[in-house]
Amino acid sequence: MSLTFKEPTAEMIKEKRLYADMGLSDDEFQLVENILGRLPNWTETGLFSVMWSEHCSYKNSKVLLKKFPITGERVLQGPGEGAGIIDINDEQAVVFKIESHNHPSAIEPYQGAATGVGGIIRDVFSMGARPIALLNSLRFGELKTPKVKYLFEEVVAGIAGYGNCIGIPTVGGEVQFDPCYEGNPLVNAMCVGLIDHKDIQKGQAKGVGNSVMYVGASTGRDGIHGATFASEELDEDSDAKRPAVQVGDPFMEKLLLEACLDLIKSDALVGIQDMGAAGLTSSSAEMASKAGSGIELNLDEVPQRELGMTPYEMMLSESQERMLIVVKKGREAEIKEIFDRWGLLSKIVGKVTDDKKLRLIFKGEVAAEVPVDALAEDAPVYHKPSREPEYFQKFQQQEEVVPKVNDVKETLLSLLAQPTIASKEWVYDQYDYMVRTNTVVSPGSDAAVLRIRDTNKALAMTTDCNSRYLYLDPETGGKIAIAEAARNLVCSGATPLGVTDCLNYGNPEKPEIFWQLEKSTDGLSEACRVLETPVIGGNVSLYNERSGVAVYPTPVIGMVGLIDNVDYITTQSFKNVGDLIYLIGETKPEFGGSELQKLLDGEISGKSPSIDLDVEKERQQQLLTAIRSGVVASAHDVAEGGLAVAVAECMMDGNVGAKVSFSGEAVTALFAESQSRFVVSVSKDKKAEFERLVNATCIGEVVESGLTIVNESGEPVIQAETKELQEAWKGAIPCLLK
Repeated sequence: MSLTFKEPTAEMIKEKRLYADMGLSDDEFQLVENILGRLPNWTETGLFSVMWSEHCSYKNSKVLLKKFPITGERVLQGPGEGAGIIDINDEQAVVFKIESHNHPSAIEPYQGAATGVGGIIRDVFSMGARPIALLNSLRFGELKTPKVKYLFEEVVAGIAGYGNCIGIPTVGGEVQFDPCYEGNPLVNAMCVGLIDHKDIQKGQAKGVGNSVMYVGASTGRDGIHGATFASEELDEDSDAKRPAVQVGDPFMEKLLLEACLDLIKSDALVGIQDMGAAGLTSSSAEMASKAGSGIELNLDEVPQRELGMTPYEMMLSESQERMLIVVKKGREAEIKEIFDRWGLLSKIVGKVTDDKKLRLIFKGEVAAEVPVDALAEDAPVYHKPSREPEYFQKFQQQEEVVPKVNDVKETLLSLLAQPTIASKEWVYDQYDYMVRTNTVVSPGSDAAVLRIRDTNKALAMTTDCNSRYLYLDPETGGKIAIAEAARNLVCSGATPLGVTDCLNYGNPEKPEIFWQLEKSTDGLSEACRVLETPVIGGNVSLYNERSGVAVYPTPVIGMVGLIDNVDYITTQSFKNVGDLIYLIGETKPEFGGSELQKLLDGEISGKSPSIDLDVEKERQQQLLTAIRSGVVASAHDVAEGGLAVAVAECMMDGNVGAKVSFSGEAVTALFAESQSRFVVSVSKDKKAEFERLVNATCIGEVVESGLTIVNESGEPVIQAETKELQEAWKGAIPCLLK
């Protein structure tokens, strides 16, 4: 016996405030009523609730996103499509995007992470591009409890499972561990693709009478209200929302990818879009709205894998591996033949109309009829109240204190064993990063590098964000996040091209959280302008809280750079005994948000490190010029843990060691986290040329093995065997997981 759910009437929805359970406020429901000139039915209420969620409409963040620079001479496609596109010369372009799958990963980590990867791949190939690389950015609580270890292990397994099966290399990423992510991990996935200019596609439903086709997997009841679920805080009841997590099938996605790349060669294709958040609702409404047209869908034709699905369920399902395409009328058979060849479902489910409405027909009757612009464009936009948090003033007034360290060598070993600094080999060993054989620099250096086949060019790519700095000072921290991502690319020999960002924050309805969002977008925008890295797309993920505890403001930066000549590719490892080691940049006693502060105090406080963007730009340009002049053997940015950690990281492959000296006070010189600094090695015969191009201080040289750090008087402050450093750095994460 099957129990069928009887949908409430329009009057009941209003009287019992059933819309509130879907995430609509009283005012928003009233607005829907005004737009329609009547009460919405159950399905229509569902359509508005998902499309007006923060996840789909950016209603709480749109006012701030307008600040980002989104144009540039190389930008071919900015925000607003599946992914952004940047020109890389020779009629080629790079396509990339980052997105979050935080809430699903918190309650079902394997599938949450896997479907995050699947969704971002579809965003890239929906533009007509072939995906060539995956990256990720992950945040977890401390690796001390069974729950956090389980989340960490399962998320990594989910990313590996999907990426490895589909045959796209996962080449880079970052993992940070902090108590604020305990109940709400962050799982951000990035995909990079390549395209020829002539193949660029748009998600638009143009041409009245053209057919709307559904391709890929059939629709089930998984992921219903996923967009709404992503737009509310997690709490103790969130595990009950497990059905909202979709289940991915990477083998199906591989077929869909290849079929869609065949499809774009056909001039019968008018538009294509992934069914991502809000599924069939967002893809149909957005494609029609962008084209200034309407769409009529016959839901009886939608391929369903479960019995008795209602219009509400079909429209709100977020089943994976599905695309919506618009095809020239009369040429549907050619398109069906492509999908048949790949063994995939394809079905005509509707047509393009001229009335700017989304009309749903079910069993011969109109199940819903709403204006497409009302769904896609006219969500209410809020400028939430903003208030500077008390903690910020308190931290700003704190004096700069140099932490007291008893044993400098032990401190270095402890820092290398901090999970945020330690080797992430345990993670990336699970990823196939060499598949398709284009990976030149694999995980473990500042940025991943992939050569572009049949050219002399390569792409460098990275994800970055130090959220501790952003918590202490969102504006300065925002600048640092962009600068550090750019530094990673420059150290690899690349010119930074542009940014995709994933803005992960707590509940924007709390004035202190909105203030963090407001200030950090100021910092991010300013750095993008100065460093000439326009924002070409991204994702906002708010309500990252559990039981009232918000994550640190975490605007993860995905950045891609162009290496004009593969000869310029540079890595962080010291190369040859006798090479000189240089430090670019000044070191100040800046410890707010540092790994040393967290190690010693167990928490962070004070001011974040300062940054001067003009100085940052100048140093990056000097270093890049030197790399391209062929005078740099290795380059690495000085980040978490300071100079001593950076030097140790340059010798972790065990081929050579280093002897360096410092002046001034030891703790500051070795462990402060001042910005805009690089450790570079240069062969002695290139010394004069390097010093002509770059303002830098020679601090030592590459030796056969081990690390020796001496003070001004020549007394050793740290003497460590390479093996000791490697054991601390490489063994930390496996040891914590045991």
